[in-house]
Amino acid sequence: MNQEFFDAVQLMAAEKGIPVEFLYEKIANALVVAEKRNFNGKDVVFCDIDPEKKELNVYLRKNVVEVIDDEDTDILVDAAKKYKKTAKPGDIIEIPLDTKNFGRIDAQTAKHVIRQGIRDAERGRNMEEFKTHNQEIVTAKVSNINPINGNATVEIGRAEAVLPKGEQIPGEELHDGDLIKVYVVDVKETEKGPRALISRTYHGLVRRLFETEVPEISEGTVEIKEVAREAGSRTKIAVFSSDEKVDAVGACIGARGARVGKIVDMLSGEKIDIVPYDEDPARFISNALAPADVVDVIILDEEEKSCRAIVPDDQLSLAIGNKGQNARLAAKLTGWKIDINPVSGKIEPAPVEEAEEAEAVEAAEAVEDVEESEE
Repeated sequence: MNQEFFDAVQLMAAEKGIPVEFLYEKIANALVVAEKRNFNGKDVVFCDIDPEKKELNVYLRKNVVEVIDDEDTDILVDAAKKYKKTAKPGDIIEIPLDTKNFGRIDAQTAKHVIRQGIRDAERGRNMEEFKTHNQEIVTAKVSNINPINGNATVEIGRAEAVLPKGEQIPGEELHDGDLIKVYVVDVKETEKGPRALISRTYHGLVRRLFETEVPEISEGTVEIKEVAREAGSRTKIAVFSSDEKVDAVGACIGARGARVGKIVDMLSGEKIDIVPYDEDPARFISNALAPADVVDVIILDEEEKSCRAIVPDDQLSLAIGNKGQNARLAAKLTGWKIDINPVSGKIEPAPVEEAEEAEAVEAAEAVEDVEESEE
């Protein structure tokens, strides 16, 4: 029976990812707690587990006395000599207990303590698992999709976390068994155990993906300065290299777009604009408005960080972007309020179908104050 017990503990430790020594400790404590109930909770029960010898022993320790004051803690000399022939008053003897004789209540108590110990160990293991990946990207396996709220339960190593619907990329459909990249935004300890806050929409995900896929970034040759993202639609990322021989944008794009293409695939087709960072605000703002050409950038107020970007008339809609998105992302990327104007000075919507006219006018008005548009 002992062999079967030790084999079972080894198997449980492997399945749960818990140190086997921890399990032995919890089992020993559980047996002691269960049996102490029979002695009014007195501290007279002990348990030793020796994995090498495959021995599990539960025993009582009692004081050898001539007159019993407490039946739970004391034993008479004659009775003590059954366990130790030389027993005399003042000795402490150990009386073996047969675990086969443990009652149903004892067994239930022991099971409860063991299960609680395993839960505590799993919580500790999960917390360490999450902390290791905090502020990093990890590969998670989708194990379940809640059909009511759309939240996805994912496996991260041996731990589980919930990817809320609001943190999933808009328009993305996840399925059981999918392997996805998630960003661990934070790790918190709650009453129900450690909780990892994970996201597919956080801008840090894009930053970490580029650090993973572009060796020049991990080596420090290329630096990501800023990231602005509207998850599921478009991201702008500003990069810089202190080495004049290294093209920061080209390094991120990769040969025939291989590097950025891989990241786009991991983000379910999200478009990514990679622009060169520049310490000169005017040049940086001009770069950030790509793919539109910018004729000039006029700094209006340095303290308020407001400016006016002048673009060719035929580039106005491109600079603004669909529903003001390009201008909005450029503002997020640079930290500047950008007022976009055509060279002619007249903001007129390009000829469109009647059904699209309202949308074009709305976009033109939106860029008069990009920050207001963001709110």
